[in-house]
Amino acid sequence: MIQVKNLTKVFHDKKRGKITAVNNIDFHCQRGQIFGLLGPNGAGKTTTLRILATMMAPTSGEVLVNGYNVVKAAHKVRQNIGFLSGETGLYDRFTPRETVRFFGKINGMSENEIDERMNQIFQILGMEHFQDVRVDKLSTGMKQKLSIARAIIHNPPVLIFDEPTVGLDVITARVVIDYIREFRHQGKCIIFSTHQMHEAEKLCDEIAIIHLGKLLSVGTLENLKKDIPVGDLEEIFFKLIETESRI
Repeated sequence: MIQVKNLTKVFHDKKRGKITAVNNIDFHCQRGQIFGLLGPNGAGKTTTLRILATMMAPTSGEVLVNGYNVVKAAHKVRQNIGFLSGETGLYDRFTPRETVRFFGKINGMSENEIDERMNQIFQILGMEHFQDVRVDKLSTGMKQKLSIARAIIHNPPVLIFDEPTVGLDVITARVVIDYIREFRHQGKCIIFSTHQMHEAEKLCDEIAIIHLGKLLSVGTLENLKKDIPVGDLEEIFFKLIETESRI
């Protein structure tokens, strides 16, 4: 469903010069799988996901989403993905119903399709009691549920989650994690970016650790523990970061 080959993204800053945010990385993610992308702030996680979501063009390399190239067939890619980030980017003057309807129309859905799908999603996410409340009156957890609804209204086969639990209380974060797990059961291909090790341990079928734009290791949690027998995922993470920093 997702194939990333030799992906590189370079920025040019007037003060700092050339900045390689993503450095020749490779990975793939299948249907019914959660692929975790772990790394500290500035590691290149968000840049990678923005390229996957066609929000940013790669400098070099190839990225395919459900068979479509993110550069040559960006419109097709957007039809096949749902993107959720910690920054909701919601319109304060819209209600949840207006927001989700707007994104349904953008994705070419008919009014009947939108109504049927929206009612189903709102029921699953427990959004009925605030579906007609303006966004600027919603709590952080409500906004995150709305962001999920917006991302999945067109029932895309690929979901991209960039730090989806940042800023959420423990209960709401748990709800979001449960929904992501359910999406896997539905057979969706999921990219899950986080710096929360316990979330990755619970959710991810495969885990990639990225630092300073480089992919340091990729594999199942079991295989990572065999390759780097230092303890839990957090210890493995810090061991890889420490080793890379010495090079």
